[in-house]
Amino acid sequence: MILRSKPYFSLKSLSLLLFQALLLTTLASAKKDAPRISKHRFEQRPAAPPLYFEGSDVILILDRAGNVQRTDNAGEAWGNIADVPEGTVLDLVPHPYDHKVAYIWAKRQQSHWVTEDRGETWRSFEIDGLPPPFRPPFSFHAEDPEKVIVNFCTDLFACNEMAYYTKDAFKTPAKKMREDTRTCVFAKSTPNFQTSEDDENDDRIICVVKGRFANPFSRKDDRLAVSDDYFDHEHEPLLDGDRTVQGIINIAVVKGFLVAAASAQGTDELALYVTDDADTWHHAIFPNDHRLEQDAYTILESTNYSIQVDVMTTTALNAMGVLFTSNSNGTYFTRNIEHTNRNLKGIVDFEKVSGIQGIVLVNVVDNWEDVEKSAMAKKQLKSKISFDDGRTFSPVTTRDGDEIHLHSVSDMSNSGRVFSSPAPGILMGIGNKGKYLEEYEDGDLYVSDDAGLHWTKALKGAHKYEFGDKGAVLVAIDDEGPTDTFSYSLNHGHKWEKVKLGDKVRAMILTTTPDSTSLKFFMMATIGGGEDLEHWAISIDFAELHEGKCKDSDFEQWPARIDEDGAPICIMGNEQSYRRRKWDADCFVDEEFMDPVPEFKQCACTKEDFECDTNYLPSENGEKCVPAGSMSVPEGKCKSPDDTFMGSSGFRRIPGNVCDEDAKGAVKLDKEVERPCKDSYKAPVSGDISKELTTFPARIFEEYYYLGSADFHEEGDEAIVMRTGEHGVYRTTDAGKTWTQILKGEKITAIVPHRHFHDIVFFLTPGKKVFYSYDKGITIRDFEAPAEPTRDARLSVLGFHPDYKDWLIWTGAVDCGSGKGECHDVAFFTEDRGAHWPHRVRYIHKCEFIKKEGRGGVENLVYCEQYKDEKLDNALQLKWSDNWFADDHKEFEDIVDFATMSEFIVVAARKEDDRDALTCHTSVDGKTFAHAQFPPKFEVPAQKAYTVLDSSTHAVFLHVTVNNRDESEYGSIIKSNSNGTSYVMSLNGVNRNRQGYVDFEKMLGLEGVILVNQVANIEEADAGKAKKLKTMITHNDGAQWETLQAPSKDAEGHDFGCDIMDASRCSLHLHSYTERKDPRDTFSSPSAIGMMMGVGNVGEYLGRKSEGDTFISSDGGVEWRSVKKGNYMWEFGDQGSIIVIVEEDVPTRSVFYTLDEGQTWAEFQFSDTDFKVGAISTLPSDRSRNFVLWGQESSSSSKIATINLDFTGLTDRRCKLNEQEPEADDYYFWEPKHPKQKDNCLFGHITQYHRKKIDRKCFNGPRIEQKHSISKDCACTREDFECDYNYEIANDGGCKLVSGQQPPDHKQQCFDNPDLTSYYLPTGYRRTPLDTCTGGRELEFTSAERACPGHKDEFDREQAKKGLSGFWFFVVVILLPFAIASGAGYWVWRNWDGKFGQIRLGDGGGSSFDADKPWIAWPIAAISALVAVVATLPLLAGSAWRGVMGLFGGGRRYTTRSDFSRSGRYAVVDPDEDELLGDDEDEEV
Repeated sequence: MILRSKPYFSLKSLSLLLFQALLLTTLASAKKDAPRISKHRFEQRPAAPPLYFEGSDVILILDRAGNVQRTDNAGEAWGNIADVPEGTVLDLVPHPYDHKVAYIWAKRQQSHWVTEDRGETWRSFEIDGLPPPFRPPFSFHAEDPEKVIVNFCTDLFACNEMAYYTKDAFKTPAKKMREDTRTCVFAKSTPNFQTSEDDENDDRIICVVKGRFANPFSRKDDRLAVSDDYFDHEHEPLLDGDRTVQGIINIAVVKGFLVAAASAQGTDELALYVTDDADTWHHAIFPNDHRLEQDAYTILESTNYSIQVDVMTTTALNAMGVLFTSNSNGTYFTRNIEHTNRNLKGIVDFEKVSGIQGIVLVNVVDNWEDVEKSAMAKKQLKSKISFDDGRTFSPVTTRDGDEIHLHSVSDMSNSGRVFSSPAPGILMGIGNKGKYLEEYEDGDLYVSDDAGLHWTKALKGAHKYEFGDKGAVLVAIDDEGPTDTFSYSLNHGHKWEKVKLGDKVRAMILTTTPDSTSLKFFMMATIGGGEDLEHWAISIDFAELHEGKCKDSDFEQWPARIDEDGAPICIMGNEQSYRRRKWDADCFVDEEFMDPVPEFKQCACTKEDFECDTNYLPSENGEKCVPAGSMSVPEGKCKSPDDTFMGSSGFRRIPGNVCDEDAKGAVKLDKEVERPCKDSYKAPVSGDISKELTTFPARIFEEYYYLGSADFHEEGDEAIVMRTGEHGVYRTTDAGKTWTQILKGEKITAIVPHRHFHDIVFFLTPGKKVFYSYDKGITIRDFEAPAEPTRDARLSVLGFHPDYKDWLIWTGAVDCGSGKGECHDVAFFTEDRGAHWPHRVRYIHKCEFIKKEGRGGVENLVYCEQYKDEKLDNALQLKWSDNWFADDHKEFEDIVDFATMSEFIVVAARKEDDRDALTCHTSVDGKTFAHAQFPPKFEVPAQKAYTVLDSSTHAVFLHVTVNNRDESEYGSIIKSNSNGTSYVMSLNGVNRNRQGYVDFEKMLGLEGVILVNQVANIEEADAGKAKKLKTMITHNDGAQWETLQAPSKDAEGHDFGCDIMDASRCSLHLHSYTERKDPRDTFSSPSAIGMMMGVGNVGEYLGRKSEGDTFISSDGGVEWRSVKKGNYMWEFGDQGSIIVIVEEDVPTRSVFYTLDEGQTWAEFQFSDTDFKVGAISTLPSDRSRNFVLWGQESSSSSKIATINLDFTGLTDRRCKLNEQEPEADDYYFWEPKHPKQKDNCLFGHITQYHRKKIDRKCFNGPRIEQKHSISKDCACTREDFECDYNYEIANDGGCKLVSGQQPPDHKQQCFDNPDLTSYYLPTGYRRTPLDTCTGGRELEFTSAERACPGHKDEFDREQAKKGLSGFWFFVVVILLPFAIASGAGYWVWRNWDGKFGQIRLGDGGGSSFDADKPWIAWPIAAISALVAVVATLPLLAGSAWRGVMGLFGGGRRYTTRSDFSRSGRYAVVDPDEDELLGDDEDEEV
């Protein structure tokens, strides 16, 4: 029913309606009591902190399922992003400079995505690869957001990194930039970095790239490469003066600096190189008592004008550091504060206050002395604050003056900065009053609104906290457990209000917009627990909490830095202030996404505004700047030393500093001063060699070791530690000029250097106390071993891990002399440098870490030889474990021994059915073993031995003992294929001694050159007569052997008395490994490529050493020259530019030296009285110009002495090497060669090495990358091949099938490599493992080619493409060979003069290793007394050589090359891998 009537409104009713409308409007806009809270539950657990796009309310969250959720209203509403398939996201990477851009790297697929509108839409692009480990794949350009570099791996195992780039944010396909990279960055990776004044080179890219000859697992040859055109062209920058530097491990762009870190082999010490323009680099200089170590330094948040670095000074288990700050170009660093607190991950308690220059908060360890002594000491931390850029630090205090301590970066409980935000001067932190920092849960929330000058306790208990509205709003939530409330303050923390959340939540992250300008906050939290655990997003919005926005009267001009007296502090020439809301103003700033802008006021210049000028360094007390070298002089000045000139004061104003030099009271330290011209002259070198004698109250030297790396050392950076026969231990840091006794009063029984880290050394005592040093003996600490050292002299007491210096194996004697049980050895394991020994294996013979470079596998893989059922009479079992023997795996039931080499692990096991017979097994990964196939008729009975010689050239060399009668020992060398499973003969009759060591030595630094001594009278030796030895050499890794070419004249210009053209009766023979007093005195040097020295004679056989002369070769052993009549010891120095020789064990007063590769020799008298020299030594890298003579003055029988010989006075000019024009300055290219090849091909290629020109008066200095390039691959010749399995060398030099044997089945290659389509039938030849020849006489491809099973169709198609048919087949294959043969036959018939011998390839007469001879048919390899694992040299790299006599009496002789090579010189084996894989042969012979 509808009633219609005339409308009627009275005035009263209209007034009522207006009042109701006004009331509703007023209620709607009235002040609310609490912020608005919104909640959203996530289906999946978040995988990473939220990505908050700066300048917006957009947040992205990646969850564990690989999905990305997005909100555009600060967390109120969420949804999955569009355009990206669900479950495909691996990583989410924001662009650091374009706050609308982010990238998605996808899982296991080629398509990835980019957004340019904060995640609203996504565009895909293609990159086929895997992200590099431990870092994002993208590198961004700071000025052009569309320029991006992508670093990615092409495979999972070795990474094999490469780089692509885009200049349009992947709108077009990315372009390939460079292969073999480690990482690439834009120089312009930060807005502060300038490649030039006008940014002309803003496309400059710096990459760490693999070295020219590096393997994928080694970083020692990695280098920098720079390009301005995306690597169409590139160059290697000069980092150290005029030298490039290898071993680059990382680069980083820090504000306005680009930093590169370089490592050295054998140490974890680093060198830091810095540039501020990506063009000119400087070697960063740190104080002498601190050094950078790998994983032991942290580059901190730095300023625009300096780099700040914290350097760890203790073990990482209980880490402390020292804070350093650089000058404005990063060339030198000065100490700020000691004993900074660090955690195990290298995170340092250090934070700069956001937005304010010069304010820094740190935590320091107050009980640092206790922490230095023990890694188990509990650190007592104090908080310190600096208001002057780290020059001075003071306690953190409340307004009442009470000291407080705050939890910092190493103990973060939230994301983002710990104390500050862009909100000017507002700081918060969790801490406590008292002497030291207490546990986090015992802390309270403190607030400061004057940039840390004073602090006030705000809330009881630990809280997560955040800043909003430029500091006008502070939010905190309890962080000690679930809570249903949070608190907020609108007045700088003076007063707090609580708000109910409605649910009990456990806050995980509390955050807001990155600029802290918003009134919205976002929290990630969990509700519930266990299976009911839920993940929630909670949005908190304060926007409706107040009526109005702040007016001008609500703001104040706040000085950012003031001292205790309230006076402004100047930094970089400025006072800094902000316009900030007053703490008690009842309003919001409400300027969302507008960053606070600082204001500056210029200050008068003070001393702090200046730094040392270029080429000047701070003095010891830091008050002055002193010249780092000779000063430069203006042109036309200093015509005589008595003149003066106007030059630098040594100071300069810090670049970027704007202080007022003309202001009242200003100082001007950079004003030029008058300097005497004599200061500009560098004192010329003396031109002389200096000497220094030191005597010691002892009868013998027991042992000595060089410590430290020489890869980028300055002269004198090494240390030597030495022990005398009276247990005195001495140390020198100046190459033996001065010595200091250390460990006085302690009975030191052995010095044990770390085999892989050459700065570390251990000093053993008869008991459990062990002293050690991690800094070359500067600081010595101790730990208690779990047992006394083993009593078995064959075993190493300490075992070392190649990567982790704190991981040790201690072999100790248990139940010895106690009567409690059977004396036996136990292996104990520690991961913290002896602080704890929680793991052990009982009744062992030896244990070793197995991880080696290039082998991969788990890091804690350990092998142990353990007696079965823990009974010493039982068989030795080989067990391995990768969890410290919480469980183990028994690989072999009954072994003789095992040996670890550079590429292989070799195990000698007894046969189950015949314990007198042995089997050999090899492994590459340490877990999977293959049975080694010895040559035909090659059984291995017991009671003989084999010696594992080397495996550094992708093949194992084994010496198989044939005769082990005393003084008649010899054997045969066999060589494996590239995986160590199949062996062929290399050379028979090779000499060995009673201990099992072999006259076998590889030339250091030059691949494939080996010298051996061969027994020439085998039948007589078998009958018990004395051995007659000949020296043999191979230039192709054992494929062919020949005698050493004798020089035409001796050292005095006389003939040798035999026809040197008849090599069988007149060749050079050298005394080798088995005759050395010290096995480390090698023929060659790793840094003097191609140079060798030896003592021997020219004739039919090797004579007595006492009657020998000294010889030298400078071309890899092809040609030799006689140096001196008599028996001399030698050392190479300065990478071969200096060679010093001295007579051995005879009274002398002089040494001889050469500066021209032995062309001429000069005499230097080092003593006025006779001196008996037992040894000569220098740095193991042979890069030093200092040498040490070890011996005794003939007039003294109770004292021993060292004499330092210093050759640095001969020249002070460092040789110049320009890699762009390598032969333009002081160097030339040297190419090794094979004596039977016309060109300089070796292993199928020509290699060029840098060598100093012998007429140049300069020194090499730091390490030169000797190998410059492989200039080309060569055509194949016979010298590129060795005999295949079941084949042997015939008399004519070819390879013939062993009688009664079948050729190997090459079809196996198809099964080993399923992608192979074909194989060749055996020809008797196989390519040597290192060979790269192509074309020419490819002897392994001269037989028929067959299809692999399953690939016949593919094979037929390939043959059809490359095959001949019809007429041309008949011409080429049938007629042409006949024509060539007929012509050759006619020429021979016409020219034969009766002098041609028979030339037969591949068959014919007797073999140099005749399988029918009795010593071949029943040879015996194995492993009885000791099988020496002698690598490259072969040498031992363990403790002191135990088996040689003392120099001046009985006992153990000291070692001369007892240090460890930085260039792979020494094997990484136990000192008793003179243990020779055997069972005490000496007792059974």
